Amino acid sequence: MEDTGLRLSNDTITGMLDTESPVMESNGDAFLPDLPVLGQAADWSMDQVAPGSITNILPEDSDASQDAPGQQQEPDQQMNATELGSVEKAVEQFQLASAQLFQEEQPPPPPPPPPQPTEEAEHKTESLESLQANQEMSVEPEAAVQDASQDGTEAAQETGDGMELEEPAKETTEESAVPTEPPQPSEFEKLFKGCQENPEDFNGWVYLLQYVEQENVLEPVRQAFDVFFQRYPYCYGYWKKYADIEKKHGNIQDAEEVYRKGLQAIPLSVDLWLHYLTFIKENSDTTDPETEGRIRAAYEHAVRAAGTDFRSDRLWETFINWETEQQKLANVTAIYDRILGIPTQLYSQHFQRFKDHVQTNNPKHFLSEEEFVQLRLELSKASLMAMVTEDAEPPAADDELPPGTEELTDPAKRVTEIENMRHKVIEARQEVFNHNEHEVSKRWAFEEGIKRPYFHVKALEKTQLNNWKEYLDFEIENGTPERVVVLFERCLIACALYEEFWTKYAKYIEGYSTDGVRHVYKKACTIHLPKKPAIHLLWAAFEEQQGNVEEARGILKSLEESVPGLAMVRLRRVSLERRHGNMDEAEALLREAMESGKNATETSFYAVKLARQQMKVQKCLSKARKVLLEAIEKDQTNPKLYLNLLELEYSGDVTQNEAEILACFDRALQSPMAIESRLLFCQRKVEFLEDFGSDINVLVAAYNEQQKLQKESEPTKRKAENGYDSSQEPDAKRQRVDDESSAAASALTDTQAANSAYNYNWYQPYGNWGQNSWGQYNQYAQYNQYYPPPPT
Repeated sequence: MEDTGLRLSNDTITGMLDTESPVMESNGDAFLPDLPVLGQAADWSMDQVAPGSITNILPEDSDASQDAPGQQQEPDQQMNATELGSVEKAVEQFQLASAQLFQEEQPPPPPPPPPQPTEEAEHKTESLESLQANQEMSVEPEAAVQDASQDGTEAAQETGDGMELEEPAKETTEESAVPTEPPQPSEFEKLFKGCQENPEDFNGWVYLLQYVEQENVLEPVRQAFDVFFQRYPYCYGYWKKYADIEKKHGNIQDAEEVYRKGLQAIPLSVDLWLHYLTFIKENSDTTDPETEGRIRAAYEHAVRAAGTDFRSDRLWETFINWETEQQKLANVTAIYDRILGIPTQLYSQHFQRFKDHVQTNNPKHFLSEEEFVQLRLELSKASLMAMVTEDAEPPAADDELPPGTEELTDPAKRVTEIENMRHKVIEARQEVFNHNEHEVSKRWAFEEGIKRPYFHVKALEKTQLNNWKEYLDFEIENGTPERVVVLFERCLIACALYEEFWTKYAKYIEGYSTDGVRHVYKKACTIHLPKKPAIHLLWAAFEEQQGNVEEARGILKSLEESVPGLAMVRLRRVSLERRHGNMDEAEALLREAMESGKNATETSFYAVKLARQQMKVQKCLSKARKVLLEAIEKDQTNPKLYLNLLELEYSGDVTQNEAEILACFDRALQSPMAIESRLLFCQRKVEFLEDFGSDINVLVAAYNEQQKLQKESEPTKRKAENGYDSSQEPDAKRQRVDDESSAAASALTDTQAANSAYNYNWYQPYGNWGQNSWGQYNQYAQYNQYYPPPPT
């Protein structure tokens, strides 16, 4: 096995493993080759782990994590734990054993013999060769040869005496360059191409993975699983299948790497941790004295990553059983001290088993030396006080209890001391259990409401979503920051495809950890929600707030490439460039959108945006007018273009621009727009001439044109109001209705025209213009309705 410098300490271990002891010098990096040193600035305690710097949990691409990943930092470079916010501590407490387990993905090692640039690399290579040799020696030669002949890709087996391994390995390397897969590439390529073209089709991925698993050809297996996990990393069962396939082919280290990647992707998966721990124990050299330390370190990583999950009881029980098998009863007590304070589903069962553990073992064995001595002194003081009270005389020196760990000579006193110690130990944990029971009762209803705690592409029921929302709100208000973070991580496994929960998580930690927020947004946008625009816009806004303009620009550009044609994304890119003074780039983006518009409506939309930017921001009316006029030539039926052109002309001096404004009205009235839109523009023309016009003849002509358009629109309006098509009626009835409508045309008012869809603020005061009936000789009969009578 690999020598990582782990040495078992002779001291009794209390609580979590001591980070200062030689045992935790490398924290089991024999089975996690790139695992960083845990708890560099923290000490283990009986009930909790004091978190270190928040940079320990940063993603591999964050700014703070670029400094020497995988190496121990100097003490003066670490942030004091007391300076961290509570949420930062909670995030680190949860993710220290998961997010930074693998600072960077290491490529699979080359086949032996590997290069030996340093002593450390040589040491790891020798360890790997010994592990593979032990694995191969446990298989009969006949079965090994048979497996090699069936797979066609396995390495040549060693000879009976175990000699001359180098030449077969070289031959195997040369043979592996020749394709020996079964002749079924077409089916794989077909399935794989279908998944790449439609990655949202989960069933297609299932068929692909089933196919490569049945064919059992390693390269297609790796290709399919690697691409699948880029999109669906929360499917813990497929991580197990992938690792089993690698193990089946004899690739122990590759199988371990699969487990490591899976645990980094879904650190709260209790099942995946249990499979990984089983794998570590099965493939460890039991004769190596350092194996125990490596396995213990693996358990520590597991409980730190997933131990606070409400349903993590099996993980804790496995840890306790393993320590019991190692006859480390003090470690068992330390584990119970931690689990008894964590709200879990089987909290009561843990306490009962703890009492059994205390009653069946000697306190000297299941307590740490420090706690045992302290407890003995407390009992000694209590006994002395009782004796002084009864006899009123100090006891003899021979009757005093020894201060150390020596056994009492008197059997009766020894039995009494043991029973008293057991009672004290249970009594001290009873208060912790009572408090924990109260916390469990407050969360039990929420936990019962979680019917699907695992990931699936199927939509969750509304009741499930509401339960998660209420549970999160409760935990935020009443729970500790550590439990809030863990609950968010649990929620985002089942609700990974709902961006509202990612947004809620990011907002929760926004005031505490900038890199934590960035990690949440990146995980959501690059893995689970690559085509959801809302959360991408939030991520880009966050990066812009932090001053990372290039990062925000890249986020928006990547989103537009993956989901082209979204106006909201293009406009956000334009606004980003405008805010930072890149007016040429903003204008270029809008013109590019106009040119690439799929239809005239889309082109007109961006033309309006460009014209408004040129008019309002750049203060260039001529360029804005040109853009709108060119857009009107291409889309003559779009009323918004005419309205924005009117707004542009209205922004100047209306008395000086009367001719341009009237020309704009005439252009709209002569366009092929719908009659309702032309009637609206005609009404606005009358309003303008009434307020600002200089020629009464033009006003009267405009009014006459309005009346004409209003009569033409009557049949269309009546049809829309009544909900029937008059063209389907008999000719006699349709003629009668038309005659009646003509006779009553002068008495009807057009109330809807004034309240149509084009209600722009600059002409709202004239919304009731159409309600006035002007006669040929009584045009100003209702003068007093608009203007008060002159004073008398």
